[in-house]
Amino acid sequence: MAAMHPAGHDTIAAIATAPGAGGVGIVRLSGADAKRIAEAICTRRIQPRVAHHVRFRDEGGDSIDDGIALFFAAPASYTGEDVVELQAHGSPAVLQELVVRCCALGARTARPGEFSERAFLNGKLDLAQAEAVADLIAAGDIRAARAARRALEGTFSRRVDAIAAELLALRVHVEAAIDFADEPLDTLGGGVLRARLAATMRALADLLADAERGRKLRDGLHAVIVGPPNAGKSSLLNALAGSDRAIVTDIAGTTRDLLHETVRIDGVELTLIDTAGLREGGDAIEREGMRRAQAELQRADLAIVVVDARDPEVGRKAVAAAIADVPDILWLHNKADLLAPMEPADHPEAATSAVNRHAAVLVSARTGVGLPELHARLHALAAGPQAEAGGGTFTARARQVDALVRAAGELDTANAALASETLDLAAESLRAAHDALGEITGRIAPDDLLGHIFSTFCIGK
Repeated sequence: MAAMHPAGHDTIAAIATAPGAGGVGIVRLSGADAKRIAEAICTRRIQPRVAHHVRFRDEGGDSIDDGIALFFAAPASYTGEDVVELQAHGSPAVLQELVVRCCALGARTARPGEFSERAFLNGKLDLAQAEAVADLIAAGDIRAARAARRALEGTFSRRVDAIAAELLALRVHVEAAIDFADEPLDTLGGGVLRARLAATMRALADLLADAERGRKLRDGLHAVIVGPPNAGKSSLLNALAGSDRAIVTDIAGTTRDLLHETVRIDGVELTLIDTAGLREGGDAIEREGMRRAQAELQRADLAIVVVDARDPEVGRKAVAAAIADVPDILWLHNKADLLAPMEPADHPEAATSAVNRHAAVLVSARTGVGLPELHARLHALAAGPQAEAGGGTFTARARQVDALVRAAGELDTANAALASETLDLAAESLRAAHDALGEITGRIAPDDLLGHIFSTFCIGK
């Protein structure tokens, strides 16, 4: 990929290993003067791709530390520039002294993400791959790390590029047909054009579904706990969080505002939001709490609906309208400890089922009954349908999913325009869809977007 604009000509330096002490720490240099600066610190010449055991020295010739110097000559390096890694003992003081020495010799301290930004600008990575670098560093479990690795290897980018190439071909076909406006579209290959567009729309829908799974894997599942008052929502949040995060009383309407808690279940992250109980009436503060609960449901990945196991239908009716548009719903019949001994058998719909993902889970937030089953269901929902099969999930970000959604909307418009043979509109929608996909890989990306993305990276990457 051609660089959008040239990377800076100055040489940058930063500590590339995690904060804190360790056995080994790395200071990374990138830029035209990287080799000169490193040789001045090592007081010897260094060859490309050879591990040199050296002594790092300060301006007066005194020893800073001994370690390894590795030189990667441009363009065969991470950034596409000359890159040197100085591997020393992992003392923060030693590493910082090396950075200061690099800067004294002509380098400057790198901005957050500047090494990856230069890799992008020099065509070593596309934007989706560059973002995958940060996702790989931040991965909380092996599944997330593997998904980030797939994105870094280009799994996501190749699928985006394939759809973008097809959109470009479709746009060329449509714009060529515009020149023959007096001819019916079917005489100009309209049938083939519509079939190719339909196939492209299916491919984009599949990619969007996979990207949404990757977004949940990266960001965690956004789950809203909802239900009527006194169903045990706050008790459930405390049970899942393992601490008394929410106030619990027997008074209906105790929870007035949203309470956020992040939990990890078998390596899968969930953001849980406890909400005010949904019911008719209530005072002004409680009504505001219910309004906020309903607003939170508009952006939820999952609604965890908590109802009283002794009369679940009443709770179901209370929340039915509020959860209608939530993508996934998990029904919990709480207060199982208050049921008579034989009652669970009388409520087969409340039995946990590993096969039927729509079955309700019978739990007691107070005693812990059913919580292992609840953990298993939450893990399965957060992991997604491909998790057990090992799937080819890749990480994705909210901005990338948004770009795919916009592209899908433009293709819907293009499809309708082709049906009515409004070719100008079809061509414009195909162009807009192509541009939206270009934002994902950085083929089309405004500078302010790049600045925002790379500013979230750690320094040294």
